[in-house]
Amino acid sequence: MKLSFDAILKDGNIRCTLISAQKLVDPVFCFSLMAPGSVITGGRVIRSVGGFHEVQLPPLAAGQTHVIDLTYDDPNTGVKNRAWLPLGSYLRVGDTCHSLPGLERGVRMEPELPYDPYDGLPLVPAPTKWSPVLGTVQADGFSFSDDQLDKVNALVTRTSAKGFKNQVGLAVIVHRQADMPQEGYVLSITPYEVIITAASHSGIFYAGITLFNLFITTNGLLPCGRIEDQPRFPWRGQHLDCARHFFKPDTIVGLLDLMALLKLNRFHWHFSDDEAFRIEIPNLPGVWQNSRCRGEGAYMPGVFGGGIKACGSYSVSDVERIVAHAKALHIEVLPEIEIPAHSYVLNQIFPEMRDPDDTGVEESVQGYRGNVTNPDCAKTWEVIGALIDGIAPLFPFDYLHLGCDELPQMAWSGSPRMARFKQQHGLKTADDVGAWVMRKAAGLAGAKNMRPAAWEEAARGAGGGIGNDALLFIWQGQDAGVEAARAGYDVVMCPAQNVYFDMAHTSDPADWGASWAAIVALEETINWDPVPVGAQDIADKVVGVQGAFWGEFTQQDHQIEPMLAPRILGLATKAWSQQDALAGSDLRALAGHYRAVFDALGWQWNTAA
Repeated sequence: MKLSFDAILKDGNIRCTLISAQKLVDPVFCFSLMAPGSVITGGRVIRSVGGFHEVQLPPLAAGQTHVIDLTYDDPNTGVKNRAWLPLGSYLRVGDTCHSLPGLERGVRMEPELPYDPYDGLPLVPAPTKWSPVLGTVQADGFSFSDDQLDKVNALVTRTSAKGFKNQVGLAVIVHRQADMPQEGYVLSITPYEVIITAASHSGIFYAGITLFNLFITTNGLLPCGRIEDQPRFPWRGQHLDCARHFFKPDTIVGLLDLMALLKLNRFHWHFSDDEAFRIEIPNLPGVWQNSRCRGEGAYMPGVFGGGIKACGSYSVSDVERIVAHAKALHIEVLPEIEIPAHSYVLNQIFPEMRDPDDTGVEESVQGYRGNVTNPDCAKTWEVIGALIDGIAPLFPFDYLHLGCDELPQMAWSGSPRMARFKQQHGLKTADDVGAWVMRKAAGLAGAKNMRPAAWEEAARGAGGGIGNDALLFIWQGQDAGVEAARAGYDVVMCPAQNVYFDMAHTSDPADWGASWAAIVALEETINWDPVPVGAQDIADKVVGVQGAFWGEFTQQDHQIEPMLAPRILGLATKAWSQQDALAGSDLRALAGHYRAVFDALGWQWNTAA
């Protein structure tokens, strides 16, 4: 069937045009938006799940243009840029589905922008101390005998960059010194040799990473001098949402390689959400088998660009490969499950996780109704317990992220079982119930020797929230992190206004990405301090910094690349470098040098960043 389709931004709404080469009777237009929407003209909504909509169209005459005008229901959402146009559009005619021609997706590649020269050491993250001496040394590679430097060489070889190890290259001498910081190192570059001094395997590895970065950014003409370096924070993370978009294992491996080149050491693997649970854990096959696909005939319709059918899950061998690859790069993998909200597809698979008599009207920010599990239902804890039991042996890192974000305001408000549950446990609000749920789940994680972690909302509710020595991730703004730290929690700062890389780079309607938190230009990734001004008392409770990438807008793996590159340079700077190591203008100049590093990885580059 020959079909043409287009969609444009028009007066704050969306205008779709559809032409069929043949007459169609009772066609249904299926598509996904970023949030719930409505039809202004051209059809009527007959089904919606979150941002997924099915619109009954009138009969279409052959060759004639049919116009459908759409709008987002929340006036504060609006249409921001091209990313807010329909995703995964198709027509259902009778029992047959026909994909509509895809719209242009992802960041537009603009002509290369000039970068200002950078007079300092062309290295990201910036080292703690750089003491230059006169002179340079031309290196055509390095000769060494050290297993950690061999790991750096293996990384270089995978990225198809210029050679790093060279039998006749500049000699690298490694010394061990026990009294140095665990991840710290000293790197001395002389006209005759390079000397690395470190206490640990990771220190030697990071010294090698520094040497490789300089090798690339200086085109082998190394400045002579002494680098003394150690990280500001032990937790230096990057998050990836694989629930909304299934990223292939090879793509994750490539992201881990990029993280290692920037001295990031925590991969937060978000494989569970409303839309899917992607890990094939053996003890609960019904979860991944029934949630790995979305689209026609699946529990989950084609939300966020799923189209007619989109599938993907990670086998045990995939998990083992990714964890092992990360470990070789001194990266630990943090798994995440989502409770008590963001559980829509779980509730579809196991309806016994909700009160059958619940008459509430709770709705998530993504537009899902009924995405919260009920802790008074035995099935809820049967499933949560099985998920934790299945996840624990796959991930040797002794942390488990339990979710806890975006609990709908009206959660459990129409549940008779919850009314009794609150009275039985002395709970008053939804946040109180959330805290009870998280404390119990944290205990289950602790029984598996996994320290619980959660989003910032887990500090709310009766009894001070989740407790159990949980690590909290602060995403809506740093005030919640200051409050949680003063209440005794360790926190990782990941403010969406600075390090959410699914945010658009600019306010241009032709750009790509979300903007609910902010427009995140390259400079904004470092225009903040993980220990806010006036909150120096919490410095010892801020254990790290983490970036995030959410997959709602992503339909192909490569679309992540120009969203992260080069903004991930700012994340690396805030996570490793000491306070105020760089100004925003410095980072933009340094990004010009790092084009060569991203090119070595084969990563697309966003010149507008």
